[in-house]
Amino acid sequence: MDELDTLLDNNAFLGKGWSFLPKLTKDGVKMSAYEKDIEESLHILFSTSPGERVNRYDYGCPLRRYAFEPINMAGTIRMRNDITRAITLFEPRITLEDVSFEERPDEGMLLIQLTYTVIRTNSRNNMVYPFYLNEGTNI
Repeated sequence: MDELDTLLDNNAFLGKGWSFLPKLTKDGVKMSAYEKDIEESLHILFSTSPGERVNRYDYGCPLRRYAFEPINMAGTIRMRNDITRAITLFEPRITLEDVSFEERPDEGMLLIQLTYTVIRTNSRNNMVYPFYLNEGTNI
């Protein structure tokens, strides 16, 4: 994309970055852009615990602390507060509308369902983040 195409691209302000998980192509590193970049940014935010990132020790969402806790009302309220705080601090391109949870005990996971609005485009999006409560045993 040349400079003129970038100026004419109405969604350029949403950003572009390396895809998650990073992949190499013959042209370099695979990139993701716009709403996909936001979704991948949220995935990285939720899978990073505070203190893991060098020079950004505050970055992340402390979801791993809930891995061995029972899923009850108090736990989901604390989890919702941690998710809301992390998004407010580290993903300024969106406004979080709702966080809900769907427990899947047979699969050992909790589905975290987000509803958010991209601020600059006013478009509403959904995302489901699978939070695994049990470790894998079929390896």
